[in-house]
Amino acid sequence: MQIDLRPETKGTHLERELAGIDALELSVPAAPNHAKAIWSGLWPKLLAVAIFLGAWQVVVWTHWKPSYVLPGPVPSFKAFFDSRTLLRRAATDTLERGVVGFALAIVIGTVIGIATASSRVLRSGIGSMITGLQTMPSIAWFPLAIVLFGLSSWAVLFVVILGAAPSIANGLLSGFDNIPPILLRAGRVLGARGWSSLRHVVIPASLPSFVGGLKQGWSFAWRSLLAGELIGAAPGSHALGQVLDANRNLNDYTGIMATMIAIFLVGVILDALVFGQLDRVVRKRHGLIDA
Repeated sequence: MQIDLRPETKGTHLERELAGIDALELSVPAAPNHAKAIWSGLWPKLLAVAIFLGAWQVVVWTHWKPSYVLPGPVPSFKAFFDSRTLLRRAATDTLERGVVGFALAIVIGTVIGIATASSRVLRSGIGSMITGLQTMPSIAWFPLAIVLFGLSSWAVLFVVILGAAPSIANGLLSGFDNIPPILLRAGRVLGARGWSSLRHVVIPASLPSFVGGLKQGWSFAWRSLLAGELIGAAPGSHALGQVLDANRNLNDYTGIMATMIAIFLVGVILDALVFGQLDRVVRKRHGLIDA
C-alpha cells in the first residue's frame, strides 16, 4: 500500500515560506544595554547643567557686578563643599518641616478634592475658590499666619498647607473631570456604583492627574517653606532659609550662592527620586509609557 504524501508536503512547504516572510517583517528585540540607557538619560541633564554654568560664568565675565558681589561657579561650589556639613544639617531641618506640612496638605487636599468632585453643590460652591486659593502668593499668607501663630514653626506649616492643598485638590478634580466615559460605563456594567465606582474606577483612573497635582503642590510647599524661613518664622532652627538670610546679613555672597545651590539640589533630588519615580510608576501602570 502506497501512501500519498504530496498534500502534506505541499502544506508544510507553504507554511515554511510564510513563516520565513513573517520572520523578515518581525524586528528582533535587541538585548537591553543598561549602560547605554543610563547614558541616554544622563547626557541631556549634563548638557543642561553645562549650559547653565557656562551662562553663569559669562555673566560674571561681563563684570555686570563686582566678582565679590556676584561670584562665579568655581568659588560658589568651593563654598558649597566647605560648608557642606552646615548645609546638610540645614537641609535636614527644612525637609523635616516640609514633609510634615506636605503630608498634612495631602490629607486635606485629597479630602477636599474627593468631596468637591462627589457633590455638585460643593463643586459649584467652592470649586472656583480652590483655584483662587491656588493662585494666591504664599508670601501673602504670612501676615495672617504670624497673627494667628506668631513667629513659630506653626506659622510656616500653616502657609505650607495653604500653598500645597489647593494644588492637590485641583489635580484630583482635573483627574475626575477627564476620566474617559467608557471606563465609567464599563464600571457600571460590571456593577461598580457609588463608593465601589469611586474606589475601583474613578480614583485609579485619576491617579496621573493626582500625581501631577502632588508635584505642583510640593513646588508651592517648598517655596512657602523657604519664604517662611527667610522672614524668620522658624526661630531656633538652622533651616536653609535662615542660613540664606544669615549669609545676606553677613555680606557673605559666596555663602548665599552656596545655599542657593543646596536649595536647588534638594529640589532636583526630590523630583528625581520621589515625584519622578512616582509619576513613572503610575504612567507605566496606566499604559502611558513603555514598561
